[in-house]
Amino acid sequence: MKNFISIPVVESGLYIFGGHMHTVPGGWSFFEQKHQAFELMCVLKGTQTTTLKGLEPMTYGPGSALIIAPGTLHNNRNTSKDQEMTYICFHFNFESLGLKSTIISDIANTVIPADNPVAKASMAAALDIVKYSKGDKLTEEQVNLKIQIRLLSYLYELTEKLSEFSRNDQVHFTEREARVARKIATLIVEGIDKEDHQQFSFGDICKRVDISSGYGHRTFRKVYGMTPLRFIDEKKYRKAKLLLGYMEYSIEDVAYMMGASSISNFSKQFKKWSGITPSEYRKQINPKRTVRSVSQSGHFE
Repeated sequence: MKNFISIPVVESGLYIFGGHMHTVPGGWSFFEQKHQAFELMCVLKGTQTTTLKGLEPMTYGPGSALIIAPGTLHNNRNTSKDQEMTYICFHFNFESLGLKSTIISDIANTVIPADNPVAKASMAAALDIVKYSKGDKLTEEQVNLKIQIRLLSYLYELTEKLSEFSRNDQVHFTEREARVARKIATLIVEGIDKEDHQQFSFGDICKRVDISSGYGHRTFRKVYGMTPLRFIDEKKYRKAKLLLGYMEYSIEDVAYMMGASSISNFSKQFKKWSGITPSEYRKQINPKRTVRSVSQSGHFE
């Protein structure tokens, strides 16, 4: 009998934005903000002070790093009033909920000292991404691929090095909260993937887990750093893009598969997600898509 090795389904959902390396003057500061993604801050020269809502200001210097959790209100400033500071930052997101909760629990929202392996890995990744962004002798597509590969490599390094980082307030949520959040996420994905397109509400999901909607909302956000609605939107948007990639389906077909009441409502929702209409999205991807296959299972995620 021949050996059989199953290749797992892989969904990375990588997203990188707002990245740059910047040298700022003394007294520089940036307004208070928050994002539905992680933000990596690395200081190359000088010192930076970051204030996260509800925490004491944190000051850190060359080689140190800070990963800000999604949804955290924060601001940054040059600690010095007369000396320049150079830093690298970028925002990133990915598909793995398990890794998201681990980063939030173990290393997010606290300064990682320069001599720590996590800080060294963060600095190396940030410097490489800046180097690739210069685009020397690379096409735009090659630059994008290089950055994605480097981010994936960095995320893998984090899984190896997280055990080497410790802090007193390491666990931000209990094992029960983690189980509840994982169950909610599983039920959301199952609801979106159903072929009968029945509408489901977050309240219905919480009833199945035997918890209140308020507790479910707080717990999910605590563990995964995003609201359940944001997670539902991300999953639906991902499914809509995948379906629109199959040119055999009309936009009306896709709207039906997504459970929308009409093409108009689907188009409005898709534009909220992406900033463009479904037909405009198809025009963007059609020249790039030459090989397609349609799953016969009815499972689109």
